[in-house]
Amino acid sequence: MSNRLLVLLSGLLLLMALASYVYYRRVVARTPVDPWALVPEDAALVIATRDHPTLVRRLKETQLWDNLASLRYFQQVEEQVVLADSLGSTKGSVLDFLGRKTVLTSLHVTSPRSFDLLFQVPVSSVREHRQIRTLVEGLGRDVRYQVRTRDYHGNQMITVTQRRNGLGLTYVNYRNTLIISANAGLVEAVLQRTEFPQQQSIAAEFGATDYLQLKDVDAALLINYRQLPPFLGVFFRPELRTDFEYLASIGSKSLLEMKLTGNRVLFNGFTNAETAAGSLHQRLRGQRTGRLRMAEVLSTRTAALVHLHAAARALRPAAVTDTLARPLVDSLAATLDDEAALCYLATSSPRVLPGRLALVRTRNAARTAQWLGLLRRRTGTSPSFERFGPYQLYQNGVPRLAERLLGPLFAPVGAAAPGATALVGDYLVLADDAAALRTYLADVAAGQTWTRTPSQVALLEETTPVAQLSVVLDTRNSWNMLLRALVEERRAGLLRNEALLQRFPQVALQYAPADSGQYYTQLVLRHPPVGPAVAGPQTAGGVGSTLNFQAGLAPLGPVLLPAAAGRPAPVLVQDRRGTVHLVTPDNTVGWSDSLGGPLVGPPGLLPGAFGRRTGLLLLTANRIHLLDERGRSARNFPLNLPDTVQAASLSSAPPADNQPARLLVADRYANLFLFDARGNAPAGWQPKRLDFALAAPPQLLRVGGRDVVVCLLENGYIFAYDALGNPLPGFPISLGARLHTSAFVEAGPTLRRTRLTVVNQHAELLTFTLSGEIGPRRRLTTWSRNSVFRLVADPAGRGYVVTRDDGQGHLTVLDAAGRTLVEQRFLTSAEKPAQLFDFGNGRRVLVVTETGPGKAYLYDARGRLIGGQPFDSSAPTVGLSYDATAATYQLFRVVGTELRRLTLKMD
Repeated sequence: MSNRLLVLLSGLLLLMALASYVYYRRVVARTPVDPWALVPEDAALVIATRDHPTLVRRLKETQLWDNLASLRYFQQVEEQVVLADSLGSTKGSVLDFLGRKTVLTSLHVTSPRSFDLLFQVPVSSVREHRQIRTLVEGLGRDVRYQVRTRDYHGNQMITVTQRRNGLGLTYVNYRNTLIISANAGLVEAVLQRTEFPQQQSIAAEFGATDYLQLKDVDAALLINYRQLPPFLGVFFRPELRTDFEYLASIGSKSLLEMKLTGNRVLFNGFTNAETAAGSLHQRLRGQRTGRLRMAEVLSTRTAALVHLHAAARALRPAAVTDTLARPLVDSLAATLDDEAALCYLATSSPRVLPGRLALVRTRNAARTAQWLGLLRRRTGTSPSFERFGPYQLYQNGVPRLAERLLGPLFAPVGAAAPGATALVGDYLVLADDAAALRTYLADVAAGQTWTRTPSQVALLEETTPVAQLSVVLDTRNSWNMLLRALVEERRAGLLRNEALLQRFPQVALQYAPADSGQYYTQLVLRHPPVGPAVAGPQTAGGVGSTLNFQAGLAPLGPVLLPAAAGRPAPVLVQDRRGTVHLVTPDNTVGWSDSLGGPLVGPPGLLPGAFGRRTGLLLLTANRIHLLDERGRSARNFPLNLPDTVQAASLSSAPPADNQPARLLVADRYANLFLFDARGNAPAGWQPKRLDFALAAPPQLLRVGGRDVVVCLLENGYIFAYDALGNPLPGFPISLGARLHTSAFVEAGPTLRRTRLTVVNQHAELLTFTLSGEIGPRRRLTTWSRNSVFRLVADPAGRGYVVTRDDGQGHLTVLDAAGRTLVEQRFLTSAEKPAQLFDFGNGRRVLVVTETGPGKAYLYDARGRLIGGQPFDSSAPTVGLSYDATAATYQLFRVVGTELRRLTLKMD
């Protein structure tokens, strides 16, 4: 072959390789991958999630996060996440990486006693590919891990293993989708599936249904009922497999949406019916739906209930081999209505077999009683009975009577015994064991039924009104039953995860036929409201949450406490019983304290009260409380004021130079009391009496190591005292007009360089120093006898504004130069509290609350109404914080019984 031909062929080969590469990158790799099509068909459960930061937040709000964190599998995953975060560029990089990607997690039974998870995570950018490569390289350099690479059907599979215990995971990047599992066989199954793209997706039966596109949906769940019994067989005894298979035969697959809402987890969706012969669906097909009417005869001791709404003839087996009294049994079955249930009763020990009852509604209780009497005479059973209130218990002479009347689901466990029967209202109750029926009748006779239990009534109100199949579980009553039903090696795991199971003691799964031929399916995991408040979502006008307090909330606005950067602030609120609650950033109540009375004024912060930590100062009518972040009192606290004192305000100065903190209390009669944190009171402050009413709460300042008390009186006079109660040189001073406002303080190292700014009722803005010098006056606007001027300062001391209320509903907000920022006429003429929040760089928010209609108006730095309309707020103040990392605001407000948190994004 000539050199020229060789060069030509080589160039052609390179060109074809380049074209193939470009085609793969431009066409194949960029073609969207259907993640559902990659899931192997043997998956028992598939969970799809998208908005992971919101999902994690809601898990914390519903207090599920702490319960999940106790799971051993979760802890293993968490260890890997922490390691990945440590090797990543920033903290929380794994959660940031997941972000709003659609992630699928499928569960597969890999052996008779074990299961594994398979994850699918999209990779959407070159930067993310680089992050993965950096992570794997970091693990390869870590002596605790071993990284191996192998080729499987043309794909590069990477396995990361812990040298200590041999545990690890395997992943492959298939067309920009990470396939990850601790079981390498599952990853291989996905790659094998990609070689046959014509295979039907596991979710193909549901078409283009995508619950993740809907509002407030946290996840989507697919249930494969044909694989569900093997999964349950991993945990439960083999003899229960038949019952699981029978119940699971109502459908083939379900696709449900998941919502986390306060005290419950709600799944809603549809189930495709099972078409196999002999399935439960085939028996229920054509039957009417109905409500659970037997709640009035269900004992509160019920651990599990399987409720069917179908005629007895549809549930009965086609042929009965035992012909004992068959005509009488058929006649008895003809008196039964279309509602039946299998009920398990709670037991005192896992060693005790749980009592089983069959309850079925009768069309005519008298006719049913007659046929039962004929059965007893035909079988030679004693006619004697036991009485429990109005109910009578009879021995049953027909073995397996419940199964012969209602089908295989009601077959007894173990050897068949004659059992016992009773009529309770319109219901026939059959028991395998007379002892279980005695316990049940004693409960019903005592009125211990579902309809008289508020928590059970609330559960029934939240479930589907009508259904064809309902499974209701009470995890508190069924605990011993679950322990008995589990295989030996799974009991320890159940005990470890008790907190998670007890978190939602009420579980209800329901199926109701829909017009489409499917079953409308609802699964509710609920816990009765406990504690002082119940969390829930709240998204009007933004993204946020609510916390509903059972005792209601006092008209004291939420107080925001210091928070770490990028984290929501803890909030302090008080309910109408006077109890103070700390609400954590996860929207749960961290602690509560009654304090012995309602708060007087807003809480304050005392830096350095607990070493380097800030303390929380709370004032009641005659007590001063100092608490740490966990609600624990400081040493020597609370401080008790004299019984004759009715405190009105509290100011503080932090500790310095080994001196304790100072506390200044003013009562409603302008008497001042000064204490230190050890309970000492100087002689000049027991109390110090002022001659005129205070225009604002007195301020306790620390200037050059000295404590200074500044008092603004309504008559326009200003007093300043030292720590001994002596007036400072140059004081008192007069501003020449009345005052109705506090002062804006600009702290300095000396008295002369510490400046205070006030506005008097002649619209004059004045500045004075603590050396008694008054600066020039500047009139901001016109004034009248009815107008009231107030200076509104930012809590961080960055600036202030001045409000002018003319007393007739017209409010004007001015800056320090007299320029009008906001001008608006309101419906009511009452006082309108104003707040200023300055977060720097022009991010200023002004809040004006109209207390009558309960509306809070938020204005930005340009005077524009944020959101275009006011926000509901039943308290005179709101809380507002700014997250610089996300460029969002967190608005906290009280609305009736709820504390609402709202995330806002402003231009």
